[in-house]
Amino acid sequence: MRVLMIQTPSVEGISQERVYPIGIVTLAGRIVDSGHEIEILDMNLEADPYGKLKEKLLSFQPEAVAFSLRNIDPLANKTSSLVPPFIVTVRLVSAVLPESWLIAGGTAFSLFPDRLMHELPEIDYGIVGEAEESLPLLLASLENPPHIKGLCWRENGKIRVLPPSQEFDMAGYIVPDRKLLEPSLYTGINNYVPAVGIETKRGCPFNCAYCVYPKLQGSRLRCRPASAVVDEMEVLHKEYGIESFHFTDPVLNIPDGQLEDICRELLRRGLRIRWDGFMREDRLNEENVFLFEEAGCECFSFSPDGLCQEALDVLNKGLTEEQILRAAGLAARTEVISVYHFMVNVPGETEQTARKGMDFLERIYGLHAGKRNLGAVVLNNIRILPGTPIEAIARKNGVIGPDTDLLYPAYYNPPPFDRFRYKLETMSLCKNVFMWQEVR
Repeated sequence: MRVLMIQTPSVEGISQERVYPIGIVTLAGRIVDSGHEIEILDMNLEADPYGKLKEKLLSFQPEAVAFSLRNIDPLANKTSSLVPPFIVTVRLVSAVLPESWLIAGGTAFSLFPDRLMHELPEIDYGIVGEAEESLPLLLASLENPPHIKGLCWRENGKIRVLPPSQEFDMAGYIVPDRKLLEPSLYTGINNYVPAVGIETKRGCPFNCAYCVYPKLQGSRLRCRPASAVVDEMEVLHKEYGIESFHFTDPVLNIPDGQLEDICRELLRRGLRIRWDGFMREDRLNEENVFLFEEAGCECFSFSPDGLCQEALDVLNKGLTEEQILRAAGLAARTEVISVYHFMVNVPGETEQTARKGMDFLERIYGLHAGKRNLGAVVLNNIRILPGTPIEAIARKNGVIGPDTDLLYPAYYNPPPFDRFRYKLETMSLCKNVFMWQEVR
């Protein structure tokens, strides 16, 4: 069977940061192994994505088209949505090739399978969550599929969704077949974010109040061997010239020892490459921070989220202010840039917590003042996602109502602190400008 794999638009415009779609390339390799003929289209690379899509459909004539919806919206406090381009993409394929089977998946689709399949009757099937095993099984039985993990289908006018797979053995992970989509297409296209990602594990044992990772990947950590991770990085570096990587794990430096083993293996092989990923603050210590730096870490990405202890507790971060400041102090002693992500106007915000938040931010800037190695402080309101504790709080507090459609951007940002983010952004921008301009 001829199968076209499509990465649907996941950024706003051609100028935004784009990433190599390791999900669909991994799946494409699995499908090729099952005897299918595959082509891949990343619409994010195209100046005329819909024109390119139509051209690909007419030239390849796929019998099945698999859509990956990675992002539901751009986040970053924006009210724009990536659902409209997804809808247009599906409808265009259906119009050009009405006889093709249409299958949807991806992280964002997995959050709203029922809602999106109601919106798009053109979709024949969906797959929620991991699809390495489910998609080949579905393609082998499109007329009458069995109960496959994560399968979404229509029955008697209703959408049925089976529980997703959350137990794929990462020890048997097969790396994406990069020959199916050349990494060179992504060389030099971004200004800030490494375009090529590496997956070292799946699962997240934490239960942050706004997050959907445990729902999508499960709470049990499933890790790849350190040597296998470095094998993949070495091939990408030596065969494709990739010098900078982003680790896609929800939290990179757990469980204790895995990232350390990867770093030691990078050093043993003498690989001079750069990488970044999101770190858990309470797992950093003096020894591993400097090991990470020596092994090529180019950015400590922190997402403590809460600007004071009250906010950390509401967000169920399992962290203290002292742990965050200690991690910041360790990172500030290195030559590595640090980036911090915080959430503003967390439920329960008061004048007192707002003042504490500003003081906390001042302390972080103070820690980095000596080496001027604070890259950015990212300040966001909380995107309300279905099934999270934040959704329940938002409904209880009247921030959203029974008819609020969470498919489209909805943020937790009620008055009277709905403009507090701008005050913090002004403070942060002043700090950054004065730091780099060496103005006291």
